[in-house]
Amino acid sequence: MSRVRLLVGTRKGAFVLSSDGTRKDWTIDGPHFAGWEIYHVNGSPADPDRLWASQSSGWFGQVIQRSEDGGRTWNPVGNDFTYQGPVGDHLWYDGTPRPWEFKRIWHLEPSHDDPDVVWAGAEDAALYKSTDGGVKWEELTSLRQHRTGPQWAPGAGGMCLHTILLDPSNADRMYVAISAAGVFRTDDGGSTWEPVNAGLRSQGIPDEDAEVGHCVHRLAMHPSRPGTLFMQKHWDVMRTDDAGGRWREISGDLPTDFGFPIAVHAHEPETVYVVPITSDSHHYVMDGRLRVYRSRVGGEQWQPLTAGLPQSHCYVNVLRDAMAVDTLDECGIYFGTSGGQVYASADAGENWTAIVRDLPPVLSVEAQVLP
Repeated sequence: MSRVRLLVGTRKGAFVLSSDGTRKDWTIDGPHFAGWEIYHVNGSPADPDRLWASQSSGWFGQVIQRSEDGGRTWNPVGNDFTYQGPVGDHLWYDGTPRPWEFKRIWHLEPSHDDPDVVWAGAEDAALYKSTDGGVKWEELTSLRQHRTGPQWAPGAGGMCLHTILLDPSNADRMYVAISAAGVFRTDDGGSTWEPVNAGLRSQGIPDEDAEVGHCVHRLAMHPSRPGTLFMQKHWDVMRTDDAGGRWREISGDLPTDFGFPIAVHAHEPETVYVVPITSDSHHYVMDGRLRVYRSRVGGEQWQPLTAGLPQSHCYVNVLRDAMAVDTLDECGIYFGTSGGQVYASADAGENWTAIVRDLPPVLSVEAQVLP
């Protein structure tokens, strides 16, 4: 029977949760790197026991950790992420220019087929790649040096490159999302980039057709349809069916279209999950009720999923990297909250169980299916 491993990053360390294919009983290992913010933990699809963790501290800076044994032991690997050369300034909240800085790694995206290749998304808005297992990192400078770069401004969490999507059918195509700049696509392996934000509308941007400046919170893609992307934006849930050529809103009957995570069912490309949050000033679920919303038709029509989730006096948030799906025949859905709970559904969202409570606030959740 297959096993499932959840990789959980929190404000105070990383945790590894494991279960067999029934997903009923879970073991909890951790905290690893206790006391450190772990923005993201991810595993290589090509070698499931090779894991990566982004370890960050205001006192000690940024460290990338690598495990070769599924998280039992860890070692730091090449951590030279210095920006390569001056590229001018970008805008700050008040519109004044500010020099680019390196602060932390928000997201790690391993290659689908090479365990030594991994990409890293940084704050401020840089993309790095390693081809030797993390020993050396090279910035793909064409992104940060894009002609629109001086117009990029930070979102409330900083100017973070938080999403990296690799097209499984085209090794040269990749999407990244930056808050608050928008979505960028490369069709030549990162040599050049183009903003793909047509159709997005954002409050505070006078030009409705602004090429950049959009606060994208998260992107999701089903591997069988890499030209269709789903987006949770600062406000609005969106989709594109032409690789970002044009976006359209699919918020439909959601009670609010503000949120952070978005995920796609492993076997149903039109089944999408979001967690609506009250507003951009109230980062908690509406009415004290924790509800995951599912659309089985690719948007517009949404169903609240509540069985097993608290429906009163619950005021948690679910962050952008804190929702994941597994690939078992009955697709599992997982998410972590700012209250330290990790919830799991082994039946595509119909029923939920808190598989662990009282962790530090959860920043990221990734799911691995193991033989």
